Amino acid sequence: MSFQRIIRLSLDSATHATCMLGTEISLDLHGCAPRQCKSFAVTGSLGVSVDIHSRVPGTSREEAATARWPLSDPVDVLVKMVSPSPDVQEHKVLVSYYQPDEETPVATAALYLTGIGVSLDVDIYRCGQVHMVSDKETKRNWMWGPSGWGAILLVNCSPDEVGHLVEETPTKEISPEEIKRLSPMTLTVEGPSCFLKRHQLLLHTSEEEAEKARVYRPLEDSSSTFQVVLGPGQHTYTFPLLEDHLKEDHLKETFYVEAIEFPSADFSGLISYSVSLVEESQDLSIPETLVYKDTVVFRVAPCVFMPSTQMPLEVYLCRELQLQGFVQSVMDLSEKSNSQVASVYEDTSRLGRWLQDEMAFCYTQAPHKTISFLLDTPRVLKLEDFPMKYSLSPGVGYVTRLTKDHRVASMDSIGNLMVSPPVKVKGKEYPLGRILIGSSFYPSKEGRDMSKALRGFLYAQRVQAPVELFSDWLMVGHVDEFLCFLPTRDKREGEKGFRLLLASPSSCYKLFQEKQKEGYGDTVLFEEVRDDQLLSNGREAYTINQLLADEDMRKQNDYVEKCINLNRELLKRELGLVERDIVDIPQLFCLEQLTNVPSSQQTGKLFARPYFPNLMQMIVLDKNLGIPKPFGPQIKGACCLEEKICQLLEPLDFTCTFIDDFDCYLTDIGDFCACANIRRVPFAFKWWRMVP
Repeated sequence: MSFQRIIRLSLDSATHATCMLGTEISLDLHGCAPRQCKSFAVTGSLGVSVDIHSRVPGTSREEAATARWPLSDPVDVLVKMVSPSPDVQEHKVLVSYYQPDEETPVATAALYLTGIGVSLDVDIYRCGQVHMVSDKETKRNWMWGPSGWGAILLVNCSPDEVGHLVEETPTKEISPEEIKRLSPMTLTVEGPSCFLKRHQLLLHTSEEEAEKARVYRPLEDSSSTFQVVLGPGQHTYTFPLLEDHLKEDHLKETFYVEAIEFPSADFSGLISYSVSLVEESQDLSIPETLVYKDTVVFRVAPCVFMPSTQMPLEVYLCRELQLQGFVQSVMDLSEKSNSQVASVYEDTSRLGRWLQDEMAFCYTQAPHKTISFLLDTPRVLKLEDFPMKYSLSPGVGYVTRLTKDHRVASMDSIGNLMVSPPVKVKGKEYPLGRILIGSSFYPSKEGRDMSKALRGFLYAQRVQAPVELFSDWLMVGHVDEFLCFLPTRDKREGEKGFRLLLASPSSCYKLFQEKQKEGYGDTVLFEEVRDDQLLSNGREAYTINQLLADEDMRKQNDYVEKCINLNRELLKRELGLVERDIVDIPQLFCLEQLTNVPSSQQTGKLFARPYFPNLMQMIVLDKNLGIPKPFGPQIKGACCLEEKICQLLEPLDFTCTFIDDFDCYLTDIGDFCACANIRRVPFAFKWWRMVP
């Protein structure tokens, strides 16, 4: 904060003042001017800048700096220091007063200045280096876009600190590798030490913002031990005596800053820090005086979600006996895609088989560091027991986002979230894609929605503008049950570089009708599935003829088609898609009551569940697709549903692998895609370069 002071001059004795670098002093020329004098001139010693602003039209800046000025003219004289003073009162400004037609001044007022520099600086240009900025007001603002500015903080994603109450201690051990994650903040103090002995220096933020981040100061006698000077419960830090720490009239100290949490509905992500120079009063009855204040602002880097179109890095799997066929198939796919496989073992309290429903790999990024981490929205609060946390590769973080568990469904989990590839909609670019979340769309007694806390968190990240889709018609309620994105490499004009796959009951009926006309109406679904598996899922080995003749089944899928078509139009509008960007995937649904809910809590409303393994639940590893085996009608030794999928996707250069493990799909485990989670390559685009 720059304070423009007015200095009143005197002819009786010299005036003494402190001038902070970056501030201006306005001189009162008329208070001491002799009555007979009609003009004045101003000169400054080396290191002092004198700027005379004439409000008389037609006067150039050069003339203003050298001319003798009538006292009757409206003139502003501003003085500032261009460098700190090596000693007290080292610099001076002289104001000479002249009588009419006289070349020699009749009186001269002297102003002696001591230049003091106090500057708090950060990586304002987002280049990975701290720069001292002459425009102090710039540091107080944070601007988006390719021409924007402002420093960035990373959230501490260490698995060792997440999920446990971290005791706020006065010191902390920080390794050299961890320091690379922290954002530097440099304090510079310049000026004669004898002058500063009556001053205090404070580093501070608001009490609310202190809860969101920590500031560390390295101890002089240790390379790895840091003092926590600001953080939860501590919003002000008073420096030791400045006189004792100034070396050759210069103090430069680097602090390190980390965020504690991501932006949310009640936290904008902006955190400001200030350094204040306070002059202590020699009279105990007089309070201290604020001399100068410099402020910088950080924005906490957002949590960025990645779409399935990004290249895979690692595949995390849930291993257990029932899933061995699935695990081996995914490992083979990973090998083809040059992705590393990390195993996650079963945990009875958290059911690791639901990895994708509760967790998503994300990343957060600053100019100096990119961190991949696992975002967990647990419904069971036994974080320390969940093996996924301890199976992460080195350098991969772990963050929890607590939400309230809904009574009947899992709309409140991270599984009810997908991300589109980058899109451009009506001239507006979304270089990091858009978040897609499921909701109920209209109020009803049975309606289910994502919690306000999680929805607010997603909107607060600002870089992947969420789109709400209608998904409450589904049993689980997750958007990934009826849509999927696949990457393409088509560079032709108008091509978006991906395809949107949508579940399509009408496409499935059309396929079965074609097979019926070809004389295959008596072929059976689920021919390869054991009777006990069908029984446990309420399925029967119907023929094509029986399915096509089932009017209730047809009505149920007409309803599902309407729900999907509503989302189809939303997706086309919000993602800027046209029909050629969409591929219809044959899939049937059936309506059932909610599962895993006591009969006393049943509402009578029916929800859609895939009739055969959901083909949309694909594992996308670049051009290699792991697709649930649908167990469709076998015609000439091949599943007609699998053949149709290959006809749709292989021309787009995809290799389809159908994974045969029915227990992963419909029995008590769930769709097999939920048994795996994929860490992907972050976007090349830097989030701070966009305009939300």
